[in-house]
Amino acid sequence: MPDLGKYADTVLSAYGVSIALLLVLVWLSLRASRKAKEALAKVDRKNG
Repeated sequence: MPDLGKYADTVLSAYGVSIALLLVLVWLSLRASRKAKEALAKVDRKNG
């Protein structure tokens, strides 16, 4: 790991926040996908 000097806390916290936001976005996307699949399955059962 490169020596970040006095900016180490800032850079590492920025990486941490970025990773956390990416994980939240992935989780929200997976949750929305699951809900959409359930809704489509419900419509399919109703029409089939």
